[in-house]
Amino acid sequence: MDIRKIKKLIELLESSNLTEIEIVEGEESVRLARGGQAPAPMPAPQAVAPAPVAELPPAAEAGGETGEEEIPEGELVLAPMVGTFYTASSPEASPFVSIGQQVGVGDTLCIIEAMKMFNQIEADVAGTVVAILAENGQPVEYDQPLFVIR
Repeated sequence: MDIRKIKKLIELLESSNLTEIEIVEGEESVRLARGGQAPAPMPAPQAVAPAPVAELPPAAEAGGETGEEEIPEGELVLAPMVGTFYTASSPEASPFVSIGQQVGVGDTLCIIEAMKMFNQIEADVAGTVVAILAENGQPVEYDQPLFVIR
């Protein structure tokens, strides 16, 4: 593979929200990943590190911009990766959590599918789920608020 193509791929990775990119041309392949070693593919869901938790910014507490949904007060659970948000392990299964449910540290809140891998997102704080901010089956971005726990 041409070194110029690899440099272009590096630039593409750096300028986007992607954390990993893999290109295969014939028998040659290149995989670039941000932030260290890329996870090995696994067929079954696996646990990942708990999602980052952040204090609710003062602007969001005050109501934010006009026309936007108001986010309740509490600890935000943010998406640790880009992918597809799922509230349950399968379409027939009941959701991992619902509004008003008590959760403990390490309890599974949802699954984010990224590159055919299902990553369990766990609670990093204990409390009551007061809001679910993402919709089942919809794409989520890195650091997008998913849940509010109080």
